[in-house]
Amino acid sequence: MTDAPGGLLVVDKPAGWTSHDVVARARRLCGTRRVGHAGTLDPMATGVLVLGVERGTKLLTFLVGCDKSYAATIRLGVATLTDDAEGEATRAVGVADLPALEAALPSAVAALTGSIQQVPSAVSAIKVKGVRSYTRVRQGDTVELAARPVTVSRFEVLAVRPRTVAPELGLPMEVVDVDVEVDVSSGTYVRALARDLGDALGVGGHLTALRRTRVGRFTLSDAVSLDDLAAASEGPDGIPLLPIAEAARAQLPVHEVTAEEARALGYGQRIASSVRGVEAVAAIDPDGQLVAVLDETRATARAKVVFAPAPAKA
Repeated sequence: MTDAPGGLLVVDKPAGWTSHDVVARARRLCGTRRVGHAGTLDPMATGVLVLGVERGTKLLTFLVGCDKSYAATIRLGVATLTDDAEGEATRAVGVADLPALEAALPSAVAALTGSIQQVPSAVSAIKVKGVRSYTRVRQGDTVELAARPVTVSRFEVLAVRPRTVAPELGLPMEVVDVDVEVDVSSGTYVRALARDLGDALGVGGHLTALRRTRVGRFTLSDAVSLDDLAAASEGPDGIPLLPIAEAARAQLPVHEVTAEEARALGYGQRIASSVRGVEAVAAIDPDGQLVAVLDETRATARAKVVFAPAPAKA
């Protein structure tokens, strides 16, 4: 596939796989090293992982910052080192008064909705003095990360499910599993939302399940499983890549350029903006090909990325 125009691949990541594992699998199935992803998912998480193949990797920069949606389960009553089910329990108090917790839950959720300051999970990939935060935690260091602005545009509670568990720190106790759906800005940690919700309610909390249901305009309905990709790779049509022009149309505002403007962009020249005030605009030529991604924040647009013409078919 090394001479192919490439495109995007929306994968439904299975649990237990790292994002790098999925990229490695896609490289083998697509027969190319030029595969990347637009934002990682933790191994325990499942759902939408957007991959770029060949020239499609150039589009990933403009997908990383997209808003995302998740379905998650938050366990209240137990806090963990990693803010999810993969870490050891650090606090286990259970939920002694379920009616009081249910009464306090709506206001606690509301306080974590909108524009908020969020402290990322200590086991995030954020670098502290050149070293990943999760590496420092595993080495026994105490890590304190600065809060950063994020937006939680939707934080909806779907179900509240009391249950009995036997945590490592003690005898069986009553906890509460809360099923939620959230829409968040790029850079938001759902694990941190679980932690902060538990702290606000005074019982601790962590994430037990996470499924990403949307990245930008790509949803689970666009995603394919790794098993289906493997089967497709052996079929007559090969891997079903979303063409880069179609992918760009799905995610970005579009500037339909003339053939002359397309040539000008190819030579590094500016053209008049059509979508004023937007940092990423897809320039599509009369043949329906993606020519460039433009910065149209000024009266004249400049190319942020130029796409070479797709190879001619033999």
